[in-house]
Amino acid sequence: MEQNNKGQLQIELKEDIAEGVYANLAVIAHSSSEFVVDFVRIMPGVAKAQVKSRIVMTPEHVKRLMFALQDNVRKYETQFGEINMPEIHQNFMPRFKMGKGEA
Repeated sequence: MEQNNKGQLQIELKEDIAEGVYANLAVIAHSSSEFVVDFVRIMPGVAKAQVKSRIVMTPEHVKRLMFALQDNVRKYETQFGEINMPEIHQNFMPRFKMGKGEA
């Protein structure tokens, strides 16, 4: 880890990573020591979905990420308006048959 003379972390973003990967589903599993988040791309009319990226994190880092996401969603909605989630208003969230939630 490199730090500049002001004590700030220097983060390198390689060109191939900077392009990003599109995912429209996250599948989350956990054990007592880690969370595994698989980012998946589901295509309409295709019975098989592909995991595009897997991130493994400690529970503490997952909680930090959760707080950061909550803060950023709040800032986004303040600037652009509420994010519409019709499935929430219909009391419906799609369920996918997965493993038992252990990594």
